[in-house]
Amino acid sequence: MREIKLVEVRSELAAGTRGASLGIDALKIASLDKKSSFFTQFDPISVPDANNYLWKGNEFPHAKYIDGVYQVLNNVFHTIELLRLDSKFPIVLAGDHSTAAGTIMGIKSAHPEKRLGVIWIDAHADLHTPFTTPSGNMHGMPLAMCARFDNKECQVNEPDQKTIDYWDRIKSIGGDFPKINAKDIVFISVRDTEAPEDHLMEKYGIRNFTTSEVREKGVQQIAKQALEELKSCDQIYISFDVDSLDSSISVGTGTPVENGLTVQEAIELNAELIKDKRVCCWEIVEVNPTLDTENTMAENAFEVLEITTKSLVDNF
Repeated sequence: MREIKLVEVRSELAAGTRGASLGIDALKIASLDKKSSFFTQFDPISVPDANNYLWKGNEFPHAKYIDGVYQVLNNVFHTIELLRLDSKFPIVLAGDHSTAAGTIMGIKSAHPEKRLGVIWIDAHADLHTPFTTPSGNMHGMPLAMCARFDNKECQVNEPDQKTIDYWDRIKSIGGDFPKINAKDIVFISVRDTEAPEDHLMEKYGIRNFTTSEVREKGVQQIAKQALEELKSCDQIYISFDVDSLDSSISVGTGTPVENGLTVQEAIELNAELIKDKRVCCWEIVEVNPTLDTENTMAENAFEVLEITTKSLVDNF
């Protein structure tokens, strides 16, 4: 039995819509509504955020609030690194998805000799850089941070030197090397990408199991194939963005996209994937209750969280 540590990251600097920092408390409200004792089982670690940067205004159009994002990623990195050095299993509840980069960097730093695979369950590929981003929102960049991509082949922006300096510092958190190989990324339900991301996916042969494949083959088969794609990896990290759910469900998130997973598919998928003994961390992100008057998104997300955690506990 591995000891689970709940990690709370209330950051929303990198999202395009405000409110993701409230997602963790929305999950807790959902647990109360369901009369669940889930949150009484853990003594959570709260990672310091840098949301105060929002009041200062943004100086970086191609990497919004990158100065604050750099600070938060360092905080997450150190927290996750220490937990993994102590052989704890982090379950991370986070706001915007940029902080996943800090999680990956921490996992890798704790065991640099171990090859790390990533299962990214999301509507988006999050492979943008300051050179390619259409929005400047850094929650679209965490995998590029970890793989140390600039993707200048697809450059559309001219970020200033200060932005580039921060970007290089972010890519170097935990060491001047890629924390993941692009071929060790597996996407599930990614369906809203731009040309620069498509270029990287094609260049590195990154596998994306589409929503239609999930329907055709079934969740069990997709989980098996996703894990098989990462057969050469010693460790696996799973990141579940709630916008992987269909837009008819995922109202309470900043970037909903149609043709996504059902809640039941998401539950079964995460619960199955987490049974693999190589999985060392699981994360859920991007619940935004300000967009959802009934807290429906958080209630669905909490169900995924609770059942996935139970599957982890039951299989160790």
